[in-house]
Amino acid sequence: MTLKKALISVSDKTGVVQLSKTLLECGFEILSTGGTAKLLRDNGIIVKEVSEITGYPELFDGRVKTLHPSIYGGILAARDNPEHMRQLKERNISEIDIVIVNLYPFRETSRKKGVSLKDVIESIDIGGPALLRAAAKNYRSVAVIVDPADYDDAMSELTMAGQISAEMRARLAIKAFQHTSDYDYYISDYLEMRIAKPQEFPSILRLRYDKVENLRYGENPHQSAALYRDEEVNPTSAIMARKLQGKSLSYNNFLDLDCAINLLREFDGITACIIKHTNPCGVALGSSALEAYTRAYECDADSAYGGVIGINCEVDKKAADQIAQRFYEAIIAPGFDEDALKSLSIKKNLRILDLGKNTKIVPEGGMEIRDIVGGVLLQERDSLSMEESKFKFVTTRKPTEVEIRDMNFAWNVTKHVKSNAIVLAKGERTIGIGAGQMSRVDSAKIAIAKAGPKALGSCMASDGFIPFKDTVEEAARAGVTAIIQPGGSIRDQEVIQLASENNMTMIFTSRRCFRH
Repeated sequence: MTLKKALISVSDKTGVVQLSKTLLECGFEILSTGGTAKLLRDNGIIVKEVSEITGYPELFDGRVKTLHPSIYGGILAARDNPEHMRQLKERNISEIDIVIVNLYPFRETSRKKGVSLKDVIESIDIGGPALLRAAAKNYRSVAVIVDPADYDDAMSELTMAGQISAEMRARLAIKAFQHTSDYDYYISDYLEMRIAKPQEFPSILRLRYDKVENLRYGENPHQSAALYRDEEVNPTSAIMARKLQGKSLSYNNFLDLDCAINLLREFDGITACIIKHTNPCGVALGSSALEAYTRAYECDADSAYGGVIGINCEVDKKAADQIAQRFYEAIIAPGFDEDALKSLSIKKNLRILDLGKNTKIVPEGGMEIRDIVGGVLLQERDSLSMEESKFKFVTTRKPTEVEIRDMNFAWNVTKHVKSNAIVLAKGERTIGIGAGQMSRVDSAKIAIAKAGPKALGSCMASDGFIPFKDTVEEAARAGVTAIIQPGGSIRDQEVIQLASENNMTMIFTSRRCFRH
């Protein structure tokens, strides 16, 4: 009786010895190449070299091993096609039933410090992807295994039934095609960056995300949703944070937590923010987590209800005691001391996410993607901080150091408020935020109403130029003393003149910070 055959050629040799022993016990003959064959022989496993099948030795320093009709015919012949089977017999080609292959570690090699282009090129696997694709194409007859994580399931089926089931073969084939697709992506991406002229935006945008979990639902209960992770994910992110307590995170929780982290990236000092529906309703600096949180909460206590808290330092018991007095969806920070966790534990449903002790939440560059019907938009992330040396002082009165400080603070918050955005700040904390209005003056009215009497002596930031005098008129009536805005309106002079007449100071940044 002709033995069933398994072809094994792996770069990652994890678990391959035990798998090979199971194959032998199940009546398989093992074909192999190079280092894999040596490893199996060293472990007492009988192996037939692929060169014995092809009649050719490995050529060109191993570049050619398996590329031969005697190998690919045995993999690709359709078992239910009489003509295919006739040709196999005519040419004395044996069927290959299982292909166990993983590829040269191109990605790992390309990331080594100081690696040469020659070494990277040599780590491009040719025969391996071809074997995987051939076996996956013929999955109705051939099992293909690319991931050592699948060895246990394969051994279980082989031990129980002597073969791998049709259902598992189909699943493994899909995984093999995904693997070769990813592999080609890494190669093309590397070569485009190293050989072709690098482009700020690639000619073809390939996205690669790994599924983390299904979510309970999306923005609304009738929408299904799932979470995917970028393989290059920044460790300072909601996805990578460790959940210490609370219910599963929802789609909306992830959106708000991401907004919190991105806002905290703007500040070096101890900072707290409270996010509601992807907008901050309070942001403040403080000398401690408690002071920063309390000052952020006081900006808009009503809106803070049910929000998400972000703090850029370890949370201690004093801060936790205050937070536990109110209802929040989640809190994220770089660490919580034991007493803080005890205080917060009374809120069983509160999600507590730990970014890791001593984590520095730093500015992040790169690109961001937005989905639209029919495609996506790609843009550079707005991660640049304003340089005071580039400020343009346009009014008669120049700002004080305190006003510059608060205008800077307000501007950095405004970048994270949905446009049209107006932010009032005083003492490095927000006192009123107007978000997402179609009219800029309406955003100003909301921010001023939120601030109330606290608007007196505050600074105002506008994410886009102020097109009419009405916004300045509202600010002047409320007692705002300083305004920071991009400038660039055809009515700039009218706006500047009105500010000067009201003894206000104004700065042009010459750059807007819309957030749609």
